[in-house]
This record gives sequence, structure tokens and C-alpha cells, in this order.
Amino acid sequence: MATARRKWLYHQIPPPVHPLSVRREGGPAAPAAPPVVPGTESAAMASPEPTGSSCRGGHMGWFGDAGLQGLGVLTSPPSPQLEFAVQMRCQGCTEAVRAALRGAPGVRLLELRLETQTVLVETTVAAERVRELLENSGRRAVLKGMGGSDDASLGAAVAALSGPGAVRGLVRFLQVSPTRCLVDGAVDGLPPGPHGLHVHEFGDLSRPCDSCGGHFNPDGECHGGPQDQHRHVGDLGNIWADAEGRASFRMEDSRLKVWDIIGRSVVVDAGEDDLGRGSHPLSRVTGNSGPGLACGVVARAAGLFQNPKRVCSCDGLTLWEERDQTTAAPRPTAAPRPTAASSSVAASSPTAAPAPHL
Repeated sequence: MATARRKWLYHQIPPPVHPLSVRREGGPAAPAAPPVVPGTESAAMASPEPTGSSCRGGHMGWFGDAGLQGLGVLTSPPSPQLEFAVQMRCQGCTEAVRAALRGAPGVRLLELRLETQTVLVETTVAAERVRELLENSGRRAVLKGMGGSDDASLGAAVAALSGPGAVRGLVRFLQVSPTRCLVDGAVDGLPPGPHGLHVHEFGDLSRPCDSCGGHFNPDGECHGGPQDQHRHVGDLGNIWADAEGRASFRMEDSRLKVWDIIGRSVVVDAGEDDLGRGSHPLSRVTGNSGPGLACGVVARAAGLFQNPKRVCSCDGLTLWEERDQTTAAPRPTAAPRPTAASSSVAASSPTAAPAPHL
């Protein structure tokens, strides 16, 4: 618990500072690129065109890109913005950071401040990918806040995921507009292949993922896919873990609202979510995606320019020291696909691995 509370995005947030008070680099924002850039993230699994509906009516259509199962909107509004702390000490550092971002697909530098060691970007790729680009400059980087380009106060949240085994990760939520919620994250230590991702009703981790309740479903619907007219609000489809056990994803949803999920939980399941289209009795209840492998409580997170913290109050570690502690730990290896017996044992284990700071 101390580890979760120490996360730099978990803290009391001061009144927001409006982003219009900050100088931006460059001209008007370029048109947003597609929500997924091939090669930068392994998104939700590709699936054949569905036949039929998940509940009392047809699906609304599929707008997936590079395997994303249709979490998105039909327009291309301004992209979300990310604020990073980057360890820059001199002008040469700033030039190295500019060079690392220059020409990167889906990333546009808005502001770079040497005096505050901050970098602000507008992006259509996952936050983890932007962090990797920044660290390619040879400087350490930590995400400090997320926000929309028009209004930074609509809400942001984060869930640090851990499980009884080696599975761990971080999922972030950003309310870009009243009808656009960005879901951005990375999870390590998964068995390769598709895994259901859902927001669950309760933030109760007393029996790890087993005590999180059902999928968040305030409308009393049955289970479905992200683009179905009839679905749980918490139904986010599948994420895909690569051969090394990492699933990195970035998607948008029109039904999810950050202010509705604070205090609830996010769960990554052992198997593939059939989106309510299977023949199993659980298909229209859970997507028959198996037990939860990792879960975490959704907590309020910092928006743009709302996170001034540099030293953790619980242990005195600086932002950079905690980042180094996390990255020094060996990366979880991909777990084998669990059998029915091993899944049952894993789900009931009371021990949770620490979550990384991604």
C-alpha cells in the first residue's frame, strides 16, 4: 500500500493552472494522427468482423486501427497533452531532448523549460512511448500530468495494477471532453496473447481481483464490445501481450467518464474477452475472459501543471530516485498461459507484486 501511495500521480492536487498561461512552441496544432501508431504499441486484438449483437440490438460498428477493437470516435479533435519531468541541467540537455522528439510520429513538442525541467508534448501515441523517446536523449523522464488541449480540469485518474504473480502495470484515464475518455497504459508479465480489460464496480482488493465485483454497469446492460450499443460501461475490450509479455495500449471510449470511476478498479483478465458473442454462458456476463491476473484501484491523478512534487513525503525519495528504483527491478517475464487449476490458485493468492512507475 505504501508503494501505491508513493506514486507521483497520487496526491492532493492544488487548484489547476489554466494551460493558456503557458507559452507554447510552434504554431497551431497539426491534425491528429490515428490513435495508434504501428510499432509503438500493441493494441487490443484484431478480430474478424462480428456477426450479431451482444445484447438486445446490433453493434454500432468497428473503428479499430492496428488491432484496436473500436474504442474511439469518428472525428480527429486536438490530441491530449502530456507533461513530463525531464532531468535537464544545461542547454545541451535541451537540444538533446529536442533532437529525440524531432520527427517522431504522433508527437509534437509544445514547450520545453530548462529552469523547471519540464517538457510538454501533444501526442497521439501512448505515454510510455513518449517517455522512451525522451529517455533516448540520455535523460531520465517521469510523467507528471495529463490534460486536454482545451480544458485541463475535466479529470484524470490512474490505476497501478498488480497481481499475485509477476503481472504489473499502470493504466491512466484522461477525460479529454465530456464524450471522450482516453485510456492509456502498459502491463508487463502477461501470457502472450489477448486479455480482457475492464473497469469493475468496487475498489476492494481484499481478495485481490476476486473482490472487485462485476464489471461497472450502471445502466443494467449485458456484456458487450466497446462499440456495442448495449454494453457495460466498464467493457474495454482486449489488450494484446507480445512475446515478452508486454501489452501497451492507447484507446478512447465515449461511454467511460473519469468522475464515475474514481474509487473503482481496473482488472486485466487471464484470457480473451469474446465481447458477448460467444456460446459460453458467461459470454454475456463477463465475456468469458477468465479470472483476473492483475488489478488496481482507480485514484485521482494530476492534470497539466498540477503536480509540483519533487520529494516523496512518505520516504523522502526524490522523483528521480524512485524512478531509478522502479527501472532497476528486473522486468517481469511473460507468464505461461494458466490452466484452470493454476488460474484458481493464482486468483486467491493474497500476495501482490509491486506496481511499476511507467
